[in-house]
Amino acid sequence: MKKRFRSFKYAMRGIWTLLATQSNARIHLAALVTVVAAGLIMDISLVEWALITLSVALVFSAEAMNSALEFLADHTAPQWHDSVQKAKDLAAGAVLLAALGALVVGLLVFVPHF
Repeated sequence: MKKRFRSFKYAMRGIWTLLATQSNARIHLAALVTVVAAGLIMDISLVEWALITLSVALVFSAEAMNSALEFLADHTAPQWHDSVQKAKDLAAGAVLLAALGALVVGLLVFVPHF
């Protein structure tokens, strides 16, 4: 049981590191606050909340994986290397794809409420 609590501690430390070190994660957090407020004001449905929640989880997960890859790459290959740059670009692209998907979900959820 103690190991389980430690794993949550490490995960929370990772989330804190993400928010403390990555400006894009803080932008995503601000967007999350805005979306939650809009969802409460517009009284979106349970299914719409589920779609928003999955989108938010996907964006933050992609951002965390991108940041993890960048931290690791910067540590293991401090000099520029084409393969490392490609890996970092791919991870950043994954975040962009997740964010664009979340934007589409947001439009599909909120536009009909206007």
